[in-house]
Amino acid sequence: MHKGFIQTASLMGALAVMIGAFGSHVIKDHIDANHLAIFETANRYHFYHSFALMATGILYKEFPVKWTRFAGILFITGTCIFSISLYLLAMLGDEYKFLGAITPIGGMSMILGWASLLRALFVKKTA
Repeated sequence: MHKGFIQTASLMGALAVMIGAFGSHVIKDHIDANHLAIFETANRYHFYHSFALMATGILYKEFPVKWTRFAGILFITGTCIFSISLYLLAMLGDEYKFLGAITPIGGMSMILGWASLLRALFVKKTA
């Protein structure tokens, strides 16, 4: 088990709930439907990848290889880049459209995290 990933996943999950509640109760009346949809996308992927990181931490016990660690790092990095850029874009508005240009970097990191996790399942144990 990779305790650091599980701890980080727990923190990311708690933040996803808090940010989602903020979106539902505070900002939904202050932004348009398009920006609310952007916010909800950020929050949805934030949640998904909190669970992915938790699973990665648990799977590390059975697959203690560099690919499993790499998957966890990519999930953390990707979630931060993807979700934070979209949260900010949703809240700050179209004047900050340039934030949308970095969002795909986060998305690619998340995709590579899934690919790394898959790769870890095909590598012999090293520990």
